[in-house]
Amino acid sequence: MTDHPQIPAALDLETVRVVLQRLGITAETLGHPMRERDVPTFADYIDRVSEAVSAGTRRAYTSYWRRIRDAWGERRLDEPTPLEIKHLAEQVKDNAVVRSNSRGGRTAAEHTIAALRCLYSHATADGYVDESNNPSIRVPKPRRLASTRRALADSQLVQIIETAGITGNDPHLDSLLLRLHTETACRRGGALALRPVDLDRAQCLIRLREKGETVRWQPVSPTLMQHLVRHHQDRDTSGDRRGPLLRYLNGQPITTRRYDYLWQRLGAHLPWVAAQQISTHWIRHTTLTWVERRFGYAVARAFAGHNGRSDAGTTSTYVRAHLDEVAEALAALTGEPHPLTRRTSQT
Repeated sequence: MTDHPQIPAALDLETVRVVLQRLGITAETLGHPMRERDVPTFADYIDRVSEAVSAGTRRAYTSYWRRIRDAWGERRLDEPTPLEIKHLAEQVKDNAVVRSNSRGGRTAAEHTIAALRCLYSHATADGYVDESNNPSIRVPKPRRLASTRRALADSQLVQIIETAGITGNDPHLDSLLLRLHTETACRRGGALALRPVDLDRAQCLIRLREKGETVRWQPVSPTLMQHLVRHHQDRDTSGDRRGPLLRYLNGQPITTRRYDYLWQRLGAHLPWVAAQQISTHWIRHTTLTWVERRFGYAVARAFAGHNGRSDAGTTSTYVRAHLDEVAEALAALTGEPHPLTRRTSQT
C-alpha cells in the first residue's frame, strides 16, 4: 500500500515533462526565466518614461535621471538594492551645486529618490518589478527643513514694486509681472502659461494652469485686466490667441530667465532682497497671508488654488470657499470693485 501513492505523482511528473517539451520549454529556460532578460536597463527605461510623463514632471526630474543614467545606465531596473539607492542619493547630495540659498544638498537627495520612485512606479505598472520588491520605497527621503520664506512687510513690497518700475530694460513688463503675482498669488509657471485665450474680460477672470496640471479661474482687478489686454495688443503680432501672453519688447515669449534677471537686478538695488534671497514665491506668501488674516483659511486656500485632500483634512470639503468670495478678497486687496462682487450684492 505504501507504493501506490507514488504512482500518480510519477505519472503527473511525466505529464508535465511532455507538456513542457511540446511548448519548447527546457530545464535551462526554467533556470533562467525570460522575465529577467526582459527587464530593461536604466538608460533604456528613463527614455521611455521621460516620453510618457507630463512636461512638468520631465522638467523636474530630467537632471536627476541624467545622474542616474550616468551611474547605472547599463544596469537592469531589478538590480539596485535600497542600500545602493541611499548611497547614490548621498553622492548626489555631496556633489550638489552650492548656491547662495543651498541647504546642504538635501533637496538634491530628495529629488534623486523621487526621480527613482517615478521610474519604479512605471516599472511596477509594466510588470518589470514586483511592488513588494520596489527598492526605492524602502529608502526614506531626507526630512524637509522649514521654509525660510515669509510674508513681506508692506514697505518692502512697495520698495520692490517701485524699484522694478524705474530700473531695467523693460520696466513695463516687470511691473506687470509683479502686479499679476501680487493680485493672484500665482506661481511662475501659471504666469508663463497664461495665454490671450485665458482672459475673460467681461468677468475679469484669468485661467491659470499650474503644477499638477491644475486649472482654475482666478479673479483680477479691472485695471490689471486692461494692462494684460494692452500688453497682448502691443507685443503679440502673431494673432495666435493660444500662444504665450507675456512677451518681451521684440515679441518673443518670456521665460524663467526674466524672473532671474528681475530679482538679480532688484537685489543689486535693494541689498536686503539679495541677502534674504527674495523671489517671486515670497509675493505668493505675502498675498495669501494677507487674505488669510482678513478672510479666513478657506478663502486663502481657494485664493491659492489648493485643492489637495491632504493639506487641510476632511473639514475643508465642507468649508470650501467659492469664486465670488475670492473676488471679494481681491476687491479688498486692490481697492477696486470686481464684477463678481457686484453681481453677488445684486442677488
